[in-house]
Amino acid sequence: MGTLKEVKCGETVTVSKINGNGAIKRRIMDMGITKGVEVFVRKVAPLGDPVEITIRGYELSLRKADAEMIEIQ
Repeated sequence: MGTLKEVKCGETVTVSKINGNGAIKRRIMDMGITKGVEVFVRKVAPLGDPVEITIRGYELSLRKADAEMIEIQ
């Protein structure tokens, strides 16, 4: 178990928990990242920020700070 920030390109993981509180957690959940959803990591930028993922049939780019709040299994 780790965070979405640590996932390598080409891997599929499942979200187990979203850390954070208030507006930040709400924004992550509004993007479709909720407990139990599968996430495929498509690309990672050369310096590691941002991370491009595929979730619920669409592509999404996340900053490292946001990806660090998402625990996966």
